[in-house]
Amino acid sequence: MRKSMGGVALAAVAMLGLAACGSSEGQSSGGSGADLSGQTLEVSAVWSGDEQAAFEEVLAVFEEQTGAEVKYTSAGDDLPTVLQTKVDGQTPPNVAFLPQPGLIAQFAGQGSLKPLSDEVRALVDENFVDLWQDIGSHDGTAYGVYFKAANKSTFWYNTELFDEAGVTPPETMADLRDTAQVLADNGITPLSVGGADGWVLTDWFENIYLRTAGAEMYDRLSRHEIPWTDPSVAEALTVMRELFTEEFLSGGVSGTLQTEFPGSVENVFGDDPRAAMVYEGDFVAGVITSSTSTELGVGADFFPFPEIDGSGPGAIVGGDVAVAFTDDPATEELMRFLASPEAAEAWAAQGGFVSANKAVSLDVYPDELSRNMASQLLEAGENVRFDLSDLAPTTFGATKGVGMWKDFQDFVADTEDIQGAMNRLEADAVKAF
Repeated sequence: MRKSMGGVALAAVAMLGLAACGSSEGQSSGGSGADLSGQTLEVSAVWSGDEQAAFEEVLAVFEEQTGAEVKYTSAGDDLPTVLQTKVDGQTPPNVAFLPQPGLIAQFAGQGSLKPLSDEVRALVDENFVDLWQDIGSHDGTAYGVYFKAANKSTFWYNTELFDEAGVTPPETMADLRDTAQVLADNGITPLSVGGADGWVLTDWFENIYLRTAGAEMYDRLSRHEIPWTDPSVAEALTVMRELFTEEFLSGGVSGTLQTEFPGSVENVFGDDPRAAMVYEGDFVAGVITSSTSTELGVGADFFPFPEIDGSGPGAIVGGDVAVAFTDDPATEELMRFLASPEAAEAWAAQGGFVSANKAVSLDVYPDELSRNMASQLLEAGENVRFDLSDLAPTTFGATKGVGMWKDFQDFVADTEDIQGAMNRLEADAVKAF
């Protein structure tokens, strides 16, 4: 059900390639000259709202080049279930974007995925560093094109509220707690958290655990080689508990568990801000630009997830990988397009997007913040890991209402019961691994 990554620090290497390379004259653009007029392709992913709109602009480029029609369906957090149902009913989409590497193993193991063609594989070899290729493969066969990467170790803050309270971006967790207290003392709620989306809470835990337990323990926990009742988990939950308090959370605990991710961003950067900071990935920028009037780099800025007790910098990354369920020429042409820098640049230019494609020019990103995302990952060095919940079996790490997503929501509802939270996580992990 899962592909072990063994502690690969893939994002740092991927972003090194991204920072070092722009579009160059020897590289394939991926621009399509194929005539697919009259053909229809179906594509599924988790993206909705602003992300869906941005991705549909990418598909529009493909449609213009080929004459094909592409129908996009957003399945949200239910994508794994929706795809399995369609596969079982023999009506899968042509292409789907999987948010968890474990899903590649799941569908490839069933024989449902089509390996990359030689031409697409050649583009992937040219445009992506080895480690993104590795995580897009299963049992030595390449299935995926990593289209959208995510730096999930960024804190976004309202610069006006920070100035009002006289605080600056914190560098350590102790500084973050002090900053939160100063904000609260000045009548400004420190944090907005989209706790209605369980993945937001797992991202919080993963960033804290990487910094408190270290990369080796992170790898072991991701493979369930140590139990979720290990003392290292209790230590991370204790740190998390110190921030998830009524005083620090917009709407308190109850409001947090009813707030979805986009709303958590709007709480910080909307016309009537309700909090000073929101933690999540680089994709926060896309919500800020599309759903608020706040200007990136002026009213909105970010700082890296703080170090904890001398941990040094680190980063959690994620990504969405394109896979094919059919092997017809139109599907292959779409996969070839998605492996090109042209496809990634069509989204990168809109903001809220970081590509793992090293042929994408940094010049296409619309703001300095996006370029700084790559620098942060570089500075994280070897202390970079793929999202732990995405590496786990989907029934444990990435299913709405069960497993990690539900267990962390239950923990936020009662942060005093750390042992109970660990017991629930371990019981669910045992069932899934």
